[in-house]
Amino acid sequence: MTMVPRPRVGEPPARAPGSRRAAALILVYPQPVEAHLLLTVRAVTLPQHAGQVSLPGGALDAGETAEDAALREAQEEVGVDPSRVRILGALSTVHIPISRFSVRPIVAVTSAPLELRPDTREVARLLEIPITELMDPTRVRLTHWPIRDCDHDIPYFDLQGEVVWGATAMMLAEFVQVMNT
Repeated sequence: MTMVPRPRVGEPPARAPGSRRAAALILVYPQPVEAHLLLTVRAVTLPQHAGQVSLPGGALDAGETAEDAALREAQEEVGVDPSRVRILGALSTVHIPISRFSVRPIVAVTSAPLELRPDTREVARLLEIPITELMDPTRVRLTHWPIRDCDHDIPYFDLQGEVVWGATAMMLAEFVQVMNT
């Protein structure tokens, strides 16, 4: 909750009646010097959250688990081979009032570097973030934005010059907290 914009727009995270279930994948993978995680910059043509930094993910299909959806979406969006991924667990569900999604972040690892193939209809570009960059407390910043005629304090991560805020920042903040314990 440390990365929740204040004041929060919409219903509190614990109350999400009528929200759509979704999943996101926090995937940790090796690179030559250190482990990284994958973020995407969403295509500007998407109807929701266009141009924003996000984790691979999306809505659950009928009968799908959050784990299944996170892996499927990562394969569709960036070409991650689900057979090479090991699920470690899930973090807290995050409700996104503006799009009415309740997103379950799934944490996973792979032991081999990724061969990524972004789908340009959904992904403008990839961000491969070193874990040490995400864990660096100086990467957490605060800005002020007017949203719906109200000023909001927006906490965010500054990662590779990108503003990572909202639900993605909330999920990453919990991941950092878990890593620090």
